[in-house]
Amino acid sequence: MATVLSVSGSPSVSSRTNRLLRHLDTRLVAQGHEVIPLDVRTIPAEALLGADFRHPAIVEATELFARVDGVVIGTPVYKAAYSGVLKALLDLLPQYALTGKTVLPLATGGTTAHVLAIDYALRPVLNSMGAAHIVQGWFTLDKDITAGEDGSLTVAPAAAEALTQVVDQFSAALGRTPLLAAAG
Repeated sequence: MATVLSVSGSPSVSSRTNRLLRHLDTRLVAQGHEVIPLDVRTIPAEALLGADFRHPAIVEATELFARVDGVVIGTPVYKAAYSGVLKALLDLLPQYALTGKTVLPLATGGTTAHVLAIDYALRPVLNSMGAAHIVQGWFTLDKDITAGEDGSLTVAPAAAEALTQVVDQFSAALGRTPLLAAAG
């Protein structure tokens, strides 16, 4: 099957966004995909904020984006946009780092007022980076994600059902060769 890079754009160690992504990674693995997790918060701040394109962590992240078939991008929503650490990473990647890739954008937040952040903040950036196919993304309310102290995760039934659908659509899209990528 495909190789997927699962990118958490949360700056928090105890992030619901990060835990949700890792939970969804298990579904992709069960469907036969190889999943490589990338927590942007683990990239040294001096590399991200100093725009150090030659820093080993930035070089490694760039190589990861280049070698995968698909990318899941997860971010908490802050001030109606995706996180600053995610923005810093995306800014350091090559302009067309997503060329030929299938991308699944996901976001979490405290209020439905931020639901459009995927379509109005994140999707245009992903599109400008050459993504071959950006599947329908999903916004999950923080209140629908419960993280247990033991590392467990519970997602409210309606949110879990919707997430299952978008992950399965992403998985199915990975099996197709987009016309744009085939024409290149």
